Amino acid sequence: MGVEKPELTGQYVDFIKKSPVYFIATAPIGIDGHVNCTPRPMDWSFFAESSRLVGWFDLVGSGVETIAHLKENGRIVLMFCSFGSKPLILRLHGKGSVYEPGDEEFESRVSMAGHGLGIRAVVTVDVERVSTSCGNGVPVMDFVSHRSTIGKWLENKGESGLLEYRRNNNLLSIDGLAGLDPKKIL
Repeated sequence: MGVEKPELTGQYVDFIKKSPVYFIATAPIGIDGHVNCTPRPMDWSFFAESSRLVGWFDLVGSGVETIAHLKENGRIVLMFCSFGSKPLILRLHGKGSVYEPGDEEFESRVSMAGHGLGIRAVVTVDVERVSTSCGNGVPVMDFVSHRSTIGKWLENKGESGLLEYRRNNNLLSIDGLAGLDPKKIL
């Protein structure tokens, strides 16, 4: 049975912190645009700042759909699933904001993170709705490990290679919506 809460409770923050992966879904305004759903690792990059504010450090990636959709309309949902013996699905609906290099919010958060290689944006979500559902249909699976591939790829690219990659791959979404601001790509 699903439950709706007005904000994140400590119980749900603990659940989030134990999740090895979460999913982000966004969509453009137009009916012809592509809905985006992307998995993210639960690692150093995610933060739950309060019962109504969460976010993550967005690393360089092959696409820029989440950023483009948030810039266009702000709508977002994050989903956390239990793959353990106790089933649960937790969804956070809200309005997302994107902060890029040069923005005060970006600079202060990245400096608190302690490292910044590959961070192309900071995304925050003002949580408007917290809901749970049973999760009985989600399989029980064992978490083995996070992949080391992205870290190695970032290191191999280096700062100049990542700059070039962002310029070539992260300015527009697949629907042609504005992604990263070319003036803020460092």
